[in-house]
Amino acid sequence: MSMLKSGWLSGIVLAGAFIASVATAAADPIKIGIANFGEHPQLNASIAGFKKALADNGFVEGTDVVYSESHTNFDASLVPQMIAKLQAEQPKLIYTVTTPVSQIAQKALAGSGIPIVFTAVTDPVAAKLVPSWTEGGDGITGASDLQDMSAVLKFTHELLPNAKRLGVPYNPGEANDVALLDNIKELAPAAGFEVVAVGVDNVNDIQQRIASFAGKADVIYTPASNLLQPAIAAVSAAARQAGIPIVNSDDGAVRNGVVPASFAVNYEQVGENAGKIAAQILKGADPKTLAPSKPAYEDHSPLISKKVAKDFGIEIPVSFDNCNCFAD
Repeated sequence: MSMLKSGWLSGIVLAGAFIASVATAAADPIKIGIANFGEHPQLNASIAGFKKALADNGFVEGTDVVYSESHTNFDASLVPQMIAKLQAEQPKLIYTVTTPVSQIAQKALAGSGIPIVFTAVTDPVAAKLVPSWTEGGDGITGASDLQDMSAVLKFTHELLPNAKRLGVPYNPGEANDVALLDNIKELAPAAGFEVVAVGVDNVNDIQQRIASFAGKADVIYTPASNLLQPAIAAVSAAARQAGIPIVNSDDGAVRNGVVPASFAVNYEQVGENAGKIAAQILKGADPKTLAPSKPAYEDHSPLISKKVAKDFGIEIPVSFDNCNCFAD
């Protein structure tokens, strides 16, 4: 065999190997990192919805995408370490769950070229994740869980028509809580409520702070706070002792018999909203051109526990007889 022919055959073999290598690389699934704050039904639902939306848009788990999930059990000090670990895996995109995680990820991944899609963020503008509700930020956009507070207040007034003073516990150190409180204060007068706010920045202070609502509030609304929701049982116990009913932002606490009522955002839908945005980014869209989404009115639903409502002294109005919103 001549040297020329031998070189020609070697070239074919090398070219074939290169094509096979490229084909294999092309078939490798896309890596997506998921940075969660902690295990919680709402947050877990937002992850399930995210994966569902991506699958619906052609990114099937195990075939087209693989996920690397991590959480810090609600310890903010561990978030930078979690983000660094996920970044080292060189994902095509990172999905951040809650405002604290998203804010830390935004700083840590600046200039990395890894886009961020956030979820469970009440006000991404106030949290400085995006410049406005009509555009994304540099390498970041996502789905808000901002509740329709007008609808929440309407439901609360219908359930407790004699209530005039709305107690709102909130974490002053959490941007979500502060933004939501401002929104409530703006809308409450038109709904017939006076707002009584109490700051809670440590779970050990819950009993004392909730007890301070006694004689000052007729009903308590507990927001989707990363401090308050994981401790909702303690909030409810203190409110029950103070004789004040609760309307919660999470329906899981109603289903579990912890609080009497909720008017909640569907977090799986919030996750789906984020997943649709992620699909666009994976197909080449610039996050800056994608506005953050808000839950639509129909993405909310009321839920009432008759048993717990009775324990809290709530007499459910007849207007709810056919609401199809009872947990028991």
